Amino acid sequence: MEQENETPFVNLGDNTALVCVDHQQYQKIVVPQLIDLNYKVHLGLFEEDVILKLNSYSYNVIVVYENFKDSTLETNPILREIRRQPDAQRREHFVVLLSHRLPTNDAMAAFVQSVDHVVNITDLANFMPVLRRGVAQHRELYQAYNEMLKSVQAL
Repeated sequence: MEQENETPFVNLGDNTALVCVDHQQYQKIVVPQLIDLNYKVHLGLFEEDVILKLNSYSYNVIVVYENFKDSTLETNPILREIRRQPDAQRREHFVVLLSHRLPTNDAMAAFVQSVDHVVNITDLANFMPVLRRGVAQHRELYQAYNEMLKSVQAL
């Protein structure tokens, strides 16, 4: 099922985002901000669809709503699938958890939930600057690691 803001084709080098938010009000706030940041956005509205997309493409950013399909943090099928990914594949994604309970920018909560960043629902209006800062920090953190990995693989 293609949405009007979903781009079916992605070119190499495009910034891509998978939005797993089935709450329309939150989706309408997040998606335009991702588009403003020049991300090509795909929507994941069903568990099977999201898992297929995760296994077939490496997204730069994945946004997951904690209550996706009436789940909880403990039963969220998307978070469970992301946790199952091999480390090398998982590091390619910047995973953002949209939460009612957890505070924005709580690094310990993000670590505990195996995501890269937490954004509280009350801060969705500021999603773009929070995401921009989080992605920049993530790139800086993994830059040396990725350069070393490339040089080792070249040997």
